Amino acid sequence: MMKKIAFFLPIFFIVSNIEAQTVITYGKNTVSKEEFLRAYNKNKSTEEDKEKAIREYATLYSEFKLKVQAAKELKIDTLHQIKNDLDNFRHQVEGGYLNDEKSFEVLLSQALKRSQYDLHLLHYSINIDPNSTTSDTLKAFKAMQSLYENLSSPTADFQKSEEINFSDLGFITVFSLPYQYENIVYNLKPGDVSLPYRSKKSWHVFKLIEQRRSVGKWKVAQILFTFPQNPDDQIKIKIRKVADSVYKLLKAGADFGKMAREMSEDKLTYLNNGEIPEFGTGKYEYSFEKEVVQLSKDGDIAAPFETKFGIHLIKRISHTPTPAYLEDEALVFEIKNKLMQDNRVKIAKEKFARDVKQKIGFKLLNALKEAELLRLADSIVINPEKEDVFAAAVINKPIIGFSKLMLKVKDWLNYVKDNKINNDLYSGETNAQLWERYKEFAILEYYKNHLEEFNSDFAYQMQEFKEGNMLFEVMEKQVWSKAGEDTIGLLSYYNANKEKYKWAKSADVLIMNCATEDLAQQTINDIQSGASWKELVELREGELQGDSGRLELAQINSSSDAFTPGSFSTITLNADGTASFMRYYRFYESGLQRSFEDSKGLLINDYQPIIEKKWMDELRKKYPVKIDEAVLKNIISN
Repeated sequence: MMKKIAFFLPIFFIVSNIEAQTVITYGKNTVSKEEFLRAYNKNKSTEEDKEKAIREYATLYSEFKLKVQAAKELKIDTLHQIKNDLDNFRHQVEGGYLNDEKSFEVLLSQALKRSQYDLHLLHYSINIDPNSTTSDTLKAFKAMQSLYENLSSPTADFQKSEEINFSDLGFITVFSLPYQYENIVYNLKPGDVSLPYRSKKSWHVFKLIEQRRSVGKWKVAQILFTFPQNPDDQIKIKIRKVADSVYKLLKAGADFGKMAREMSEDKLTYLNNGEIPEFGTGKYEYSFEKEVVQLSKDGDIAAPFETKFGIHLIKRISHTPTPAYLEDEALVFEIKNKLMQDNRVKIAKEKFARDVKQKIGFKLLNALKEAELLRLADSIVINPEKEDVFAAAVINKPIIGFSKLMLKVKDWLNYVKDNKINNDLYSGETNAQLWERYKEFAILEYYKNHLEEFNSDFAYQMQEFKEGNMLFEVMEKQVWSKAGEDTIGLLSYYNANKEKYKWAKSADVLIMNCATEDLAQQTINDIQSGASWKELVELREGELQGDSGRLELAQINSSSDAFTPGSFSTITLNADGTASFMRYYRFYESGLQRSFEDSKGLLINDYQPIIEKKWMDELRKKYPVKIDEAVLKNIISN
């Protein structure tokens, strides 16, 4: 036996040593081979030369770690926002580590397949009063059964009624609906109607109108003109006129981002040039999504359209198709993250809780018998005001133990109270059933709160997120802000590199959009007579819209032909009855020097790498970087 032990120990030492190999050293800090490979495999480039790709990444990763170390020195990791973001991220991802892997994989495969299709659904429902009689419930069922038979008929003709609620859901995709409804509708074929389904509060019937390949994700910018509460037709007409005027300016070349900042009433997006975070099917109401889908190419702008929120102008920024390859890494990553946050993972969680009991040291303690715990659960609900009296003697007795924690009677009673007064959590379980649910809850909570100890993937994911946030903050502090604030450095760089900052062919122009052709001609006459176009816009709010500035000729779809300072373009009539024109103030040939102020945005962008290089040189002196060549070669050869 001793020989076997003596033989085993060296082998164990060798294996452990391989896992703990250091590939990068910076100062007194190290990066293990395992950490480096995790990062590289997640972010590896398309470079075909493996050795070149790995060596380049080793340099990039060492620079990343230097910046993170600098952030630690500045105590950026102690900032409230960093801690808060980390806590929020933890809550978002931890659910994915509380599932049985096989059950989770089945759910993942199902969700991936469903992600390939969008479904256009009609939804019918009848609300159920919790206090309704058996006859009322039967009546509601018969009404839905009759509706099902009617909708299933080739000559289906649904008649609206006060009893039956109806809505056109538009297109939905995986995760758009609760899982029980999703399972129903993804088993329908176009034209099919689902059998009546009863939820806790309603009867439901779905009809599948159309199925299409997933349209993917969109990124758009919008300018929103909101409606006041209960607007009448006149108010809507006035708002639409403003929207139409802005639309004509945009079609004539006005900058969408600038117009969004000045005109949009969407408080969440106007400061960001109107840009809405990327979204997919089912995120917004059907009337909005329908307009987005019709934009055929990046840069297209939709004509003003109405939703319940107001009048929208939208510009397509980009479109990302849904990958048809189900093993696509980005698609799998996205679906996994959504799955982790969805209620359907309960199936996998229940099995997982049974499997991890031993790992976390779970055991039931015998300070109180189960029958007594169930009796206390009844008492606490019936007479909550007497809790201190009847539970005082047992409130702190331990009932469940883990490796590093003991739960007491009071924890169980708090769980009972929180559940029995919450209709979303409590569905009439007996105390015995509630006790079983509490044990599962306690197991998952303990495991969740100690995840780093049990799951290295989770530990690395938390580290990656934290360091990514720290990197952003330290770059803002040490590079981005400094580049913008260093006026002397920027001016010096500008003077040394003026050739980089030249204008293309451009012109100073005024772009006007008018409610009618007559108003356009009158506005030209007023401007020629010396009136200020800005004052005219203020006087004729909703009928006139204007914008001026220096623009490249390509931006305004113009050329230097027949161009004279002070001249006006011909009036362009638009399909909706509005009219547009331009006034040209000055024409500039290409190659003219931009001023320092005109170049500032470009300058800051070009100057940031110089600031960053200087900072990195300082960090390398403070934390000398060494890459273990032997370990790196081992990584390259495997």
